[in-house]
Amino acid sequence: MVLAVVAALVAAFVVELDDDPAAGGGPPSAQAARAHRDADTPAALAGPRQQADLPPCPSSPDNPGPARLRGIVVECAGDGVAVDVARAVAGQPTVLNLWAYWCGPCAEELPAMAEYQRRAGPDVRVITVHQDENETAALLRLADLKVRLPTLQDGQRRVAAALGVPNVMPATVVLRADGSVAAILPRAFTTADDIAAAVKNALQ
Repeated sequence: MVLAVVAALVAAFVVELDDDPAAGGGPPSAQAARAHRDADTPAALAGPRQQADLPPCPSSPDNPGPARLRGIVVECAGDGVAVDVARAVAGQPTVLNLWAYWCGPCAEELPAMAEYQRRAGPDVRVITVHQDENETAALLRLADLKVRLPTLQDGQRRVAAALGVPNVMPATVVLRADGSVAAILPRAFTTADDIAAAVKNALQ
């Protein structure tokens, strides 16, 4: 009986390590279906939010947006405000960049996304979607990269599920102004030029 108890404790410890991305330097092996960690309280996020200095997330109050995204409400990482995703992408061509703080190719791609947004100006809206429950790590990653784009905190991957995006990261979704999907691009981009070409091709 004693051996059984010891074995159970060891197994529990191993599972806990497996669920900690910091322990192995990669993603959690079994992600809980949570938007963010219990530790990511408004008080705990205040400092990282200040460091990241992200812009507010967009919203079109007079446009309900695409039907497939309606009813999905997530948190704006920059300020903690609830965001209706359908209204956030309504009325303007939008590039959704899906990523996670532990994803190496994502970290290489995010600065290119920021540069693409700078070049595109008001013609196209770029929104990043963080797909891990560790919101603090996302904010610190964006601060480190000096990437200041509107960011949705979506630890449950609700946006990806609604749009039918494969479970890979990074992935980019190009939406037309009416909210319909122009392209799903499950690949990593390395330059703003590559992103511009892909978006232009999708929106033609």
